This record gives sequence, C-alpha cells and structure tokens, in this order.
Amino acid sequence: MKHIKPGRGPSMMSGIVGIFMICFGIFWTLLASQASGIFALFGVVWTAIAVVMTVYHFKNATSENRYSHYDIVDGHEEPDPFDKKVNKDDGTVNKNFCPYCGARIEDDYKFCIECGKELPK
Repeated sequence: MKHIKPGRGPSMMSGIVGIFMICFGIFWTLLASQASGIFALFGVVWTAIAVVMTVYHFKNATSENRYSHYDIVDGHEEPDPFDKKVNKDDGTVNKNFCPYCGARIEDDYKFCIECGKELPK
C-alpha cells in the first residue's frame, strides 16, 4: 500500500526558517522591552512558537519514521504512523475508521463521508 508522507526537504527548510524566526523573536523582544511590555510579550510568544515549530521540523526531517504529506512511499520502505489508528494488530482493517483518510465511520457506510472513497467490505 502506498503512503503519502511529507518530504524531508520541506521539513529541513522549515527548520532552517525556524532558526531565523527564533533570532527575529529574540531581537524583537530585546528592542520591544525598552518600549513597552505588551510588545515584548509578543516577542516572547513569537519566540516560543518558533522554538516548538523548529524542533518539530528538525525532528521530522531527521527521524526514521516521519510524519509527512508529500512523499509517496511503499509500506515496506517506511511505515505510516497513521496505520496504528486504522489497522488492528492482527493486520485487519479497523472498521471504525476510513483506511484512506482516518475519518470516523459507521459500520453501514459504503463511502467515507470525509474523502468520498469507497470503503472496503
């Protein structure tokens, strides 16, 4: 089964951009702390969000099993973390979730209400 995963390139580029965002946030916070507290608070929040996003993107770019949206890979190349939700341990499909998009479905559905694909029987 093919899986769509984000590429390592976009994640690495986002991580590098995140470093610039962190630097800008620190610079902003230092300058704004001389003017007003509310502007400095914005810089602190900006920097915190930039740190979290940067760590996420670098982890995603360097990890073996990454969460992504762009690369199409075979299941034997790299497992899809989404499979843990959709497939049971014995290899059968969990009937409570769409195997294509993961939307919650009922037993009597023939098509997924989110992605519109025909559900396996």
